[in-house]
Amino acid sequence: MDKPQIIAHVQKSLNFTLFDVKWVPCSAKIVVLGTHPRGTGALQIYELNKGDLTLIKECEKEKAIKCGTFGASQQQQRCLATGNFEGKLDVWDLEHTQDAIYSTKAHKEIINCIDGVGGLGIGEGAPEIATGSRDGAVKVWDTRQKDTPVAKMEPAEGDSRRDCWTVAFGDTYSQQDRCICAGYDNGDIKLFDLRTMSTRWEHNLKNGLCCVEFDRKDIKMNKLVATTLESKFHVFDMRTQHPTKGFASLSEKAHKSTIWAARHLPQNRDIFMTTGGNGSLCLWKYSYPADRSTKDSDDIEQGVIGSVSQLQNVTLTTQPISCFSWSADKEGLAVCTSFDQTVRVLIVTKLKTV
Repeated sequence: MDKPQIIAHVQKSLNFTLFDVKWVPCSAKIVVLGTHPRGTGALQIYELNKGDLTLIKECEKEKAIKCGTFGASQQQQRCLATGNFEGKLDVWDLEHTQDAIYSTKAHKEIINCIDGVGGLGIGEGAPEIATGSRDGAVKVWDTRQKDTPVAKMEPAEGDSRRDCWTVAFGDTYSQQDRCICAGYDNGDIKLFDLRTMSTRWEHNLKNGLCCVEFDRKDIKMNKLVATTLESKFHVFDMRTQHPTKGFASLSEKAHKSTIWAARHLPQNRDIFMTTGGNGSLCLWKYSYPADRSTKDSDDIEQGVIGSVSQLQNVTLTTQPISCFSWSADKEGLAVCTSFDQTVRVLIVTKLKTV
């Protein structure tokens, strides 16, 4: 019993398909995004209240909503940026959800993934939103600039366009530095440097990438977790890049099914949760090696990867758990949604002792 325990504190069944869930910053509220059976978008806000989730606001949108982020919002305003099935990027004031405060046709097809940085006091530089789409493009948006992305990474005319399934900001430790990691359906993982507007690194993991996440956005790149189809996840040490070998990495099998997401604990960047297509959650801890880098035979610096150990695993449902969100305000408090149309608030214990 010394290990952390994963406890389902509250579970609530809803009447629509759930695609994303986020804690509203500095509150006991969550926002749930998805699609109604008739294809319209669902945006609902619930409050955690005496062991239950109380619906406090809901609104229906024209098109199904796929993903959302608070990452580019100021702490006081708590504006949610969402991507929908039509390729539209919208930013909502949660107090007044009738009309978006910012809206642009970001992509030709569905926005699969979204991430934000520069808000909530996380990351240096301007607040920006990254979107990835089925049209193969990754775009960066500044809500002060209407209709035109500040950066666009897409295949050249005539090249095949791969479905972009996941994006993540990282390396935003100074006003100038910022990068985006993107994962694609063919197993490609690409690191774009926004300062030099170049592809800094690319690699293929042989299976479609479901999720990429840096352990922290607002520090020099440290670690990156990438989850894929076929029950594998990879951890990359991002501190040292070798000219030919790239970044040191390890891979681990888990869940016996697709690993839908990986989310790092906001209070401890070396602990992360993975969610599985078999309805299970696994809690992991990364341990650093004695030396983070070493010299190869040509006297060139290369990274050294550490190890991961499983702290706990639990099966909550028979359906895939497609998204997961830790609370930044309360250590161990989390929420997840699955394809059985259920949202679950979780408590993970003993995180301070691992």
